Amino acid sequence: MPLSSSDDQITVHSVTGVDLTLSIAGPGTRSYAFVIDWHIRLLLAGAWLLVAMFALQMTLNVRSHDALFSVLPAAIIYFLYHPILELAMRGRTPGKRMAGVRILNRNGGSPSMTALSIRNIFRLIDCLPVLYVVGLVTCFFTANRVRIGDMAAGTLLVLDDAAAEKSLVRIESLAVGSRLPLDALELVDQILERWESLDKNSRARIARSLLGRINATNQPAELASLNDAELHARLRALLSDRDETAGHV
Repeated sequence: MPLSSSDDQITVHSVTGVDLTLSIAGPGTRSYAFVIDWHIRLLLAGAWLLVAMFALQMTLNVRSHDALFSVLPAAIIYFLYHPILELAMRGRTPGKRMAGVRILNRNGGSPSMTALSIRNIFRLIDCLPVLYVVGLVTCFFTANRVRIGDMAAGTLLVLDDAAAEKSLVRIESLAVGSRLPLDALELVDQILERWESLDKNSRARIARSLLGRINATNQPAELASLNDAELHARLRALLSDRDETAGHV
């Protein structure tokens, strides 16, 4: 899926022609997500150290034979928290989910393991000299509000509009093999999605108009005789109408 962008938004262009516009996360939202994740990983690492020290009676001296089972797991939790969870949660972490953001690659898809690894390695630069000063300053002055790690990895941090993404996925799945042109497909899908919230007379009028435009063989008199349930069924049938030869050579 190609992607175009401005400083504040990106637009994902899908192969079906349905576009999804997402807002780019700013420094404030980034910081909020990071602070949440920092507390989570610190608490998890600290909790393991307490278990190792009190429950398992291990010493926390890095030179002791216990270090492999006491200090090392805590270090792994703390330093690999981001790359492991971002990969497992497809560009998210618990902090990012709570802040409503996610990581995308420059094509609008989920970032690869390599991209996430590069992004996290560059935290060593972004966190300099303290408190992520380099990363925050970079976000203020770069296009798309990216830090150095994002530039190196080819990633973006966007506000996670789950509803918009779900709608895009649904339209793309409906468009595969559909006999309807894309604009008509979107209209039918939107009307059906809002059917229960629309006034009964209004949705009947809209449905009759749409059915008449999509299929000229539908006569006004015939459409006028259809009741609410029949109109809904006609629209639903349009979404299910597939060209069986589509995708076959």
